[in-house]
Amino acid sequence: MKTNDLLTELKQHYHLVRVMADKNGCRVLRLRHKELGQDIVMRQLPYPVAAYTTLADILCENLPQVYDVIDTDDGQVVLEEYVDGITVAEWAECGRIRYAQAVKILRGVCHALSVLHEKGFVHRDVKPENVVVRPNGQAVLVDLNISRKVSNAGRDTMIMGTVGYASPEQLGLTQSDARTDIYACGVLLNVMLTGKHPSEQLARGRAGRIVRRCTAVNPDDRYPSAKRLAMAL
Repeated sequence: MKTNDLLTELKQHYHLVRVMADKNGCRVLRLRHKELGQDIVMRQLPYPVAAYTTLADILCENLPQVYDVIDTDDGQVVLEEYVDGITVAEWAECGRIRYAQAVKILRGVCHALSVLHEKGFVHRDVKPENVVVRPNGQAVLVDLNISRKVSNAGRDTMIMGTVGYASPEQLGLTQSDARTDIYACGVLLNVMLTGKHPSEQLARGRAGRIVRRCTAVNPDDRYPSAKRLAMAL
């Protein structure tokens, strides 16, 4: 089955609310069930993403629930929970985030990463736009489109990630692993607290020391796991 054929079937039960993203061959749509009124997210991908298949069997409050993963002849379609809330990027536009709030958000992200890392996956795109905060303050890490399985290869074969949040190893220097996400978490914490990248302005005090360790150029100098980072917070 091709992706367009699957979309035709979905249109019988859902209508389009809005296009959430459309870039690099990936489309993210918010759909609403015509009878139940329930919203879901549909990800239309030109390539299979193994992490989504793995998450279909996992329930984690800090990751969106994956309802179904369908491999098509020309890619993959993922149906997942629509997370109601605002992104950290949208929150930050209204002003800096207080330390206690930033810590709560990052701990939620760390929990999500711990689940992914235990399954052998690296997210590789932790950033404010990919962290949604529910009305109750719970953080949910979304968008696994460029996640990958940890490999023993010498270095990443393709440069992926968001400028400013991507670690040195994502630039093809070495192999990305769990510590790659730790680097992005450090940048995320700094941006939440200061509104700027740590290279421009480092957060003060304890937060600054945590950011500095997270963003060390040498992965061996960073926190070894998301759990250790959460403990440091």
